[in-house]
Amino acid sequence: MDVDAYLSGYADGESCFCVSFTKSKRHSIGREVRPSFSVSQNGNRMEILELFKSHFGCGTIRPDRSDKTFKYEVRSLSDLIEKVIPHFRKYPLLSGKQEDFKLFESICGMMSRGEHLTKEGFNRIVDLAYDMNGSGKRKYSRNEIKI
Repeated sequence: MDVDAYLSGYADGESCFCVSFTKSKRHSIGREVRPSFSVSQNGNRMEILELFKSHFGCGTIRPDRSDKTFKYEVRSLSDLIEKVIPHFRKYPLLSGKQEDFKLFESICGMMSRGEHLTKEGFNRIVDLAYDMNGSGKRKYSRNEIKI
């Protein structure tokens, strides 16, 4: 069995590329950008989350109290750029989630270049992030996030 292809297929149905934003006094522009890749699963199928974690060699597994599942999650920008993104470049998703991945990849690249630390770069990242996961619910509007 090709584990790489299996993980991409599984991720196509059960994963999320996400970018969240928080207010932050530690950051010069007053906002923090937080990209993440996650896979959720019921506790009786935890072995798939362990497979993702061991295969990528990074991330954490934790309970997700919102829906009583478990979540494998990678939040480190360097791990996303060095491990997760190269995997999905080589083993692309086959659904519309591939478009979300491309936007996510662009955002991570912008962050690695420090663009999220400028007002213009941050606002561009917000626009790209709000083009992702169109069916998802958002707590704040795009304009409420922008600076």
